[in-house]
Amino acid sequence: MIFETQRLIVRYLTIQDKDAYFDMMGNPNVMNLVPRPAMSREDSDKHLHCVMNIDHMTSDTKVWAIESKLENDFIGLCAFLKNDANQDEIGYRLRETYWGKGYGTEIAKGLIDYGFYTMNCDIITADVTIDNSRSAKILDKFLYRDKEFFNANDNCNNRRYKIDKMSWMKKNK
Repeated sequence: MIFETQRLIVRYLTIQDKDAYFDMMGNPNVMNLVPRPAMSREDSDKHLHCVMNIDHMTSDTKVWAIESKLENDFIGLCAFLKNDANQDEIGYRLRETYWGKGYGTEIAKGLIDYGFYTMNCDIITADVTIDNSRSAKILDKFLYRDKEFFNANDNCNNRRYKIDKMSWMKKNK
């Protein structure tokens, strides 16, 4: 286990996650919000193996599974990576069946806490396509809007959110 929240466990991905992982990565409703094309089963399995083999001790990229404590079910993934400004960035993606249950809010807060209090990040950012209103609403709860820009890699307009450790500590007294 990496960390936990009230209802969620964040842990390393395993091969046992592959069916649920494909349910998420192969779903156009999920992937359109990234925005990326839905993956084939073969591509999803390859992607899972790739992120499972990240060396979390040396890599700036960390990708983990999100599991529901109640159902012991893989509900999505979350990550830390470096953005184009070399700042720590959080990300998360949930299987569609788990949307609208508050898990996005819970994992976003958990990632920010973990980033500041365990990983000792100075600043945490998050990028979201401005068309993804649900994630934008979640990020508006915790981070400050920093800038909007065109993301050429994903061919979309993104909004970057940001918060520094001191602001987070003041906000969460």
